[in-house]
Amino acid sequence: MSGAEKTAGEFDLIDRYFRPLAGKGSLDLRDDVALLVPEPGTSLVVTTDMVVEHVDFFPDDPPEAIAARALRVNVSDLVAKGADPVAFVLALGLAADRNEAWVARFAAGLARDIGRFGIALVGGDLSRAGVTTVAITAFGRVPNGKLVPRGGAQPGDVVFVSGTIGDSALGLRLRRGELAPPPDVGHRHLLRRFLTPEPRIELAGAIRAHASAAMDLSDGLAGDLAKLCGASGVSARIDVASVPLSAPAAAMLAADGNLWQVILGGGEDYEILCTVPASAAAAFATAAATAGVACAPIGTIAAGERAPVFVGADGAPLAIARPGHDHFAGA
Repeated sequence: MSGAEKTAGEFDLIDRYFRPLAGKGSLDLRDDVALLVPEPGTSLVVTTDMVVEHVDFFPDDPPEAIAARALRVNVSDLVAKGADPVAFVLALGLAADRNEAWVARFAAGLARDIGRFGIALVGGDLSRAGVTTVAITAFGRVPNGKLVPRGGAQPGDVVFVSGTIGDSALGLRLRRGELAPPPDVGHRHLLRRFLTPEPRIELAGAIRAHASAAMDLSDGLAGDLAKLCGASGVSARIDVASVPLSAPAAAMLAADGNLWQVILGGGEDYEILCTVPASAAAAFATAAATAGVACAPIGTIAAGERAPVFVGADGAPLAIARPGHDHFAGA
């Protein structure tokens, strides 16, 4: 913003753009705390994620999309536990070049997703920062005893993933100019999947009813499956040909077979990875289809604690050089 441009104060910004978004339990954003009362027979599930400029989004990304991304990655975590979103708190650190118009657009994007996901803003903080940073802590509701952990997978369980895998990682590399775009407009789909993840909120009930273990895919299918297996004390065998791909991702893979490395290890899919007892697999698939979420079986859980094995079309294990995203790798 220019030096001559008048900057609204912290409390003015809160009054104009965030207090109108406040929901039940917020105490009208006039206190230092929120008050959340679980419904009888339910427990609160808590998760937190942040998105940071130059790390998780680009400086010129639309403010509406940054707001949506920050909230959606948290909603995705709740859904993976079988929880329904309830409330969230927002800590927003604004870089010096973010003006009131930027805040207005950010709040508008947040308002759209608040309405879509039925989640209430109940508190937070607003400050200046070296780079724009959005940290959200979200709260969900799950019936007592029904939270689906990472650590419940058993040998013989079927491994499912929702949606398509690898779109976001390919979109990021397209945005950076590291990959050539596919020969049609499909690259726009990949760019959109990186910028605005799609939490599978409709799948929460099916996960609660049928899954033995679940998590959302934030750091790559290979790396996150390894985490789930490690928490469960098991291994897994994955049929790479069964991993669902979008048409643009499949076209790029057909042109460059090495892109399996990006697709399986790139991260930020924000799809659901879950394991389901074989006896419940058909019921889970039906429940997912009824909810309108495509879910594909991609392998099975195996006994033992070795790393999950990804088997290619030739029947040989596929070596994945970097199985998952790590913010501090190489630091």
